Amino acid sequence: MTGNFMVKNNEINIENTKAQMRKGILEFCLLLVASRGKVYASDILNELREINLIVVEGTMYPLLTRLKNSGLLKYDWEESKSGPPRKYYSITKEGKEFLNELKKVWSGLDKSISELIKKFK
Repeated sequence: MTGNFMVKNNEINIENTKAQMRKGILEFCLLLVASRGKVYASDILNELREINLIVVEGTMYPLLTRLKNSGLLKYDWEESKSGPPRKYYSITKEGKEFLNELKKVWSGLDKSISELIKKFK
């Protein structure tokens, strides 16, 4: 069975574990992309795909809404030359502060996990 492992009679699917790890950092990634300025949702998806962080729209849109409702993101509607108005997201002042804290947390986690990986190669 490719991608499946047996651990104490419970089957663990590696793809599910990888997906859960990606979901755990998705909020951080969305805020990072939005921190560059106004960004359209499909641009966010493209940015994440470029770094091999595959995200489906059904996952991203509810998260964008939650970040907006939490005051970390805002959006503006802008006219489009090729269709209906588009919703562009940008980070708020509170979102920048939150993102700065997440960067610190990520830096610490990255260092800790990297040390563990080196220690137990």
